[in-house]
Amino acid sequence: MPATSSTTAPTDRYAKSVLAHAHARTLMPGGVSSPVRAFKAVGRTPVTVVSGRGATVTDVDGHDYIDYVGSYGPLILGHAPEAVTVALAKVVGHGTSFGMPTEAENRLAEKVIAAVPGIELVRFVNSGTEAAMSAIRLARAVSGRDKIIKCVGCYHGHTDSLLVAAGSGATTLGVPSSPGVPASVTGNTVLVPYNDAGAVRAAIAAHPGAIAAVAVEPIAGNMGCIPPEPGYLQALRDLCDETGTLLLFDEVMTGFRVGLGGAQGLYGVTPDLTCLGKIVGGGLPCAAYGASEAVMRQVAPDGPVYQAGTLSGNPLAMAAGGTVLDALAADDSAVYKDLEVVSAGLAAGLEAAAKKGGCPVYVTRVGSMLGVFFVDKDGDRVTDYAGATACHTDRYTAFFGAMLDGGVMLAPSAYETWFVSAAHDDEAIRHTLEVAEGAFKVAAGV
Repeated sequence: MPATSSTTAPTDRYAKSVLAHAHARTLMPGGVSSPVRAFKAVGRTPVTVVSGRGATVTDVDGHDYIDYVGSYGPLILGHAPEAVTVALAKVVGHGTSFGMPTEAENRLAEKVIAAVPGIELVRFVNSGTEAAMSAIRLARAVSGRDKIIKCVGCYHGHTDSLLVAAGSGATTLGVPSSPGVPASVTGNTVLVPYNDAGAVRAAIAAHPGAIAAVAVEPIAGNMGCIPPEPGYLQALRDLCDETGTLLLFDEVMTGFRVGLGGAQGLYGVTPDLTCLGKIVGGGLPCAAYGASEAVMRQVAPDGPVYQAGTLSGNPLAMAAGGTVLDALAADDSAVYKDLEVVSAGLAAGLEAAAKKGGCPVYVTRVGSMLGVFFVDKDGDRVTDYAGATACHTDRYTAFFGAMLDGGVMLAPSAYETWFVSAAHDDEAIRHTLEVAEGAFKVAAGV
């Protein structure tokens, strides 16, 4: 179990990580392969990890951390679960990539189709970005329309048309949020607030017959964890049915995380298109998109909508994903039940620790996804991007540092979700809450 916070100065405590990052900066932009990993938002030098086991990761300086990043969601069974490592060992000796069909693809496809209500046929890809990009192309082709409605603060990968800055107003047209993204591309993206079905109705009315799809994270996970308000998802379903618009659920994060059927199974609202990622690959690079047979038969080679990928259906990812889904779907599996108990205990404990620390927070949770928002006062709620960005990120920065020094790894951004795994036991939760009480006191003093 990780030790309590060291009195050693962070520059000494993390000396090897500091050196590793300095070297990395000479080789890669920001010294990282994905921006949030650079720890810029929390004013620290990133920790360089060498291994993970169960609920714990270990850095190059030899420190252990209880991990709530979980590779940003895929590791629902924890790091290096034995069943997955055994499955990978069996496969790797037979070849790592073929660019040809394998029976492993069939087996994983069967599991996905059986579990997810909105999927009758599935196509495997390599990343959530690729899944969202492909699903949007398919929605436009099937509908014969060009515009997409997207919620401010929901992230659907870095594809050009969905990489759009936050905006205000129910029908605001998207403005590129990155150089290199043409305004002509994002001009077909319409922004609305999350959890506001009325704004979606207004946007559809403002662009009659032009909206191909409403794309949404059914549980927002990229502005912190923000659950849908009661009736919100069903209202979107009803609006899409009324207007001939496709409903796209981006379940890259929620798929198999909040239940075997994802958010659509949990809330009983079935979308027209579904994007999956993270857990579907069992911790390896893999994602997927799927829909009804009628919609998916439009994808090449059955139909004219082109999409391809050299490493799609990679046998290692198929084996890892299939093994994890087997564990989750087993008749006697207690994974989701146990996750619910542990995650509920963590959420309640964080609320209690924050009160003791004198730091107002709003804690959200759906299954094993959690959010901790540093609000102005007790009782404040966060239901959308505007609310999330109004929170005190300086307090999160202080909280993050104190948790890290106490042996608890959180995402280095106030706008990320906490992920609990089946490997988080009572002792891990106890230690987390023990450290959190002091960390909230530190945050309250900011």
